[in-house]
Amino acid sequence: MRYIRVRIRVYGRVQGVFFRQSAAIVAEKLGVFGYIQNLEDGSVEAVYEGEEESVKKMVEWTKKGPSTAKVTSYSITYEPYKEEFKSFEIRYF
Repeated sequence: MRYIRVRIRVYGRVQGVFFRQSAAIVAEKLGVFGYIQNLEDGSVEAVYEGEEESVKKMVEWTKKGPSTAKVTSYSITYEPYKEEFKSFEIRYF
C-alpha cells in the first residue's frame, strides 16, 4: 500500500457553504487524515494524508466540494508523506 500527502487550495464560493464540515465527513469515510481551513483571501486550503487511492478520491471531491459550493479554480501540490496526522480536523484562523 502506498501513502501520499497532498495540499490542495480551492477558490470560488467555498466559504460559508459547509465546505469544511462536508470535507471532514468525506475524509472520515475515506480514512484520510489531515486538515482543512478557510484562508483570509476567501479560499480554502486542505492537506490530506493517507492511502493513495483514498487521498486521490478526496482530491477529486475537493475539486467540486459540496453542492452548495462553486469551485472556480484549484491548485494541487504533492508533498513528501510525513505521517503527521492521526485524525482529520477543521482548523479555524
